[in-house]
Amino acid sequence: MTTEAPAVAVSNPSPADALPRGATPLFAAAVGLIVINLFGIQPLVAEIAASIGWTTAATGLLVTATLVGYGIGLLLLMPLTDLQDNRALASRTLWGAVASLALTTVAHSGRVLMLAAFAIGLTSTVIQMLIALAGRLAADHRRGRVLGDIMIGLNLGILLSRPAASLIAAQWGWRAFYGASAVAIAVLAVLLPRVMPTFVPPRALSYGVLLKSYGHLLRSEPVLRRRAATQALLMAAFTLFWTAVALRLAAAPFHLSQNGIGIFALCGAAGVVAAPIAGRLADRGLVRVGTLLAHGSAAAGLLLALASALLPDLSVPVMLVMLAAAALLLDFGAIGDQALGRYMVNTLSPEIRGRVNGLYTGAFFFGAAAGGGLAGVAWAGGGWIGVSVLALAFVAAAALVFVWPASAPRAIGATPRRC
Repeated sequence: MTTEAPAVAVSNPSPADALPRGATPLFAAAVGLIVINLFGIQPLVAEIAASIGWTTAATGLLVTATLVGYGIGLLLLMPLTDLQDNRALASRTLWGAVASLALTTVAHSGRVLMLAAFAIGLTSTVIQMLIALAGRLAADHRRGRVLGDIMIGLNLGILLSRPAASLIAAQWGWRAFYGASAVAIAVLAVLLPRVMPTFVPPRALSYGVLLKSYGHLLRSEPVLRRRAATQALLMAAFTLFWTAVALRLAAAPFHLSQNGIGIFALCGAAGVVAAPIAGRLADRGLVRVGTLLAHGSAAAGLLLALASALLPDLSVPVMLVMLAAAALLLDFGAIGDQALGRYMVNTLSPEIRGRVNGLYTGAFFFGAAAGGGLAGVAWAGGGWIGVSVLALAFVAAAALVFVWPASAPRAIGATPRRC
């Protein structure tokens, strides 16, 4: 999956190091464990569908509900970090996550599962709350290292989410995955408040004013609009692929078990190297070149995925290798574009950077939600060929949005940027 950069702007950093040194490893473990709940559902769609009597097309909406919940949480809950005690807010949100996960383990109604999935996504916003708190309280000379260490935990959680869910479900069923996660998050909810410092921000703007500013930012910042749109489209393709590939691997001619699907999910792991490569390209002023390479990589991966279904007389091992290579190329492209987009939106004015990051992250999670929701429909209507063609169309649309001439910035004093 993707690498999330911290959605936080530190305009008035603390001169002293107010973040205990022992807090960083715990924060890293916390965000890693929490983010597993956002993506762990993807390889479980077929098993959940069988257990509740839904079609795979309908069950794919659970992926959508989780990611939509997270996107809404970014937009509605993150502004509270500028208004309320961050430790208390994070603690309440963690316990909300525990309740949502516990509900999932006992739910047998599709509607209840949909509600629980949405709540899991909503409360997973605590990831960004912890990152924001760490960024605010770490001393200047340690801030980059602290946030980098927390990102390691986040990336490991994203990497392990799909195989962990598959392997647990293979042994004890899909409900055991959510039960184990509920226990883990409950332990965090007890431990984290003992380590987290209290931080009450100075109240400069009201909650309503902060929410209303989102629309102005989207209208006035063409870089934000373009990068959010391209990443949303790529994330739609990414989530469409990773949700449907579990259905593909469970069906003929592969007939892989949950264990096998979990092992396959590790194939895209090497894609995480795209983030540092993209960062170096951005530092050298090669953002445009890097973005085109990322889009090309994603398109090549999906063409390979399509070829695995179209070419005649391919053996099962060859098709598996083609799908694994497709996953790697797609992951590389989506992660690379996200890193370059994150770089560009963080060149905007420091006083809006926190909200800009929230909008950017929220946009691509809504894109991911769309991809997850369409996965079951595309699979039911067109099989793997339909999934691959639709995902490829999303990537093509992202490339068109990127190369299309940008409108002039409308904000007073804004300057055009090559995005």
